[in-house]
Amino acid sequence: MIRMSKLTDYAILILAHLARATGTLTAQELAARSRVPLPTVSKLAKELSKAGLVISHRGRNGGYGLARPAEDISVAEIVEALEGPIALTECAKPGKIDCGIEDTCLARASWDPVSRAIEGALRGLALSSIAPFRAGDAEPAPEDKPVRIGGVHAP
Repeated sequence: MIRMSKLTDYAILILAHLARATGTLTAQELAARSRVPLPTVSKLAKELSKAGLVISHRGRNGGYGLARPAEDISVAEIVEALEGPIALTECAKPGKIDCGIEDTCLARASWDPVSRAIEGALRGLALSSIAPFRAGDAEPAPEDKPVRIGGVHAP
């Protein structure tokens, strides 16, 4: 089974809330809207900031915002920021040291195209498609419960 970690799932959720927000959101606001615990939101915001996906604004009206428009952030970038290179198997990761059985491995060549296809699909999936926000939509209230869609919370 191919799975993302819970932290990556939460990161996508947090970024989806930022994509729908007008302006910045504090860590507390992100925690309230997403129902992700505040320490986890803070940890993820720091990682996403290091990856260049989130900008931190200090001061009285500070908070977090997207570093780029949601349509310019791919799900692949989010996954790579938290999980590392996208690959179906360990040996398919770029720069991976040989495992010791590569001389007799019959499967490696078969998995490489699958890994590339998954990566391509995630690169083609923009954050804006996960968190669509149309003009005139009311911003969801913090009390609104998120809905899970295929393992990812939808705002």
